[in-house]
Amino acid sequence: MDLKKILPKDGPPIEEVSKYIEKYKNEIIVIKYGGNVFIDRDIFDNFITDISILNKLGLSIVVVHGGGPRIKRELDKSKIQTKFIRGLRVTDEKIISIVESVLIDFNEDIVSSLKKMGSESISINTKKNNIIEIIPEAEELGFVGIPNKIHIKILKNIVEKKIIPIVSPLGLGNNKQTYNINGDTAAGAIAKALKSRRLLLMTNVIGVLNKEKKLIEEISSLEILEMVKNETITEGMIPKINTCLDAVNNGVTAVGIIDGRKKHSILFEIFSDKGSGTLIRK
Repeated sequence: MDLKKILPKDGPPIEEVSKYIEKYKNEIIVIKYGGNVFIDRDIFDNFITDISILNKLGLSIVVVHGGGPRIKRELDKSKIQTKFIRGLRVTDEKIISIVESVLIDFNEDIVSSLKKMGSESISINTKKNNIIEIIPEAEELGFVGIPNKIHIKILKNIVEKKIIPIVSPLGLGNNKQTYNINGDTAAGAIAKALKSRRLLLMTNVIGVLNKEKKLIEEISSLEILEMVKNETITEGMIPKINTCLDAVNNGVTAVGIIDGRKKHSILFEIFSDKGSGTLIRK
């Protein structure tokens, strides 16, 4: 394999890459792509490039995507007001059908963009190859679900063929009803079910910051809990942190919170000694 041909010039150093390819050879990496910044096409293209490179290097990856900003855009177009409870969108029948079609659209966009880069991937959503069964989160939220069962056999079969599963954060409840799932929650549930070596959450922040607003490169779950307690970590970051803690306490080796706006942040996180963002271990 000619690494020079596959790797970007502004990516991690080749000697470090070779070492990490060995390390991840028989492991699965789950990557969550989402957050408000990802409507930007340059960031999207950079993400597609990195995923395609991982695939060409022979790594086994599962991608879970979000779609909040796109959903908001469609709901605004239809002049639908939505309300949020505990950060989750209250979802009625009209909204769930818009959510489902927006997420499936985005899902297919990722698949066709990867194809253009020469990487084969496959759509996983409520209409095709569904892998997530849910239980309703709370009555007041309507069609919002919590993953209850993940069909990992489907995922493993795909990954073994070096094809990339692209998973929408949607699941089916009773009577095959579609439910929306928080993207981080869906990614965490899949990473736990697969006991993946890494779960990477791509966001629009540089990682977890300390009181002095400096990036923390590596941290344990106990230290993170302390930071939530003393309110160094607040509001929007808390649900993300809960996903991370749940994952590392249930079989995922480590979780990285990384900045999707930074060029090749996925490659630097996986293939360099320094990483990119914050790595959370048990």
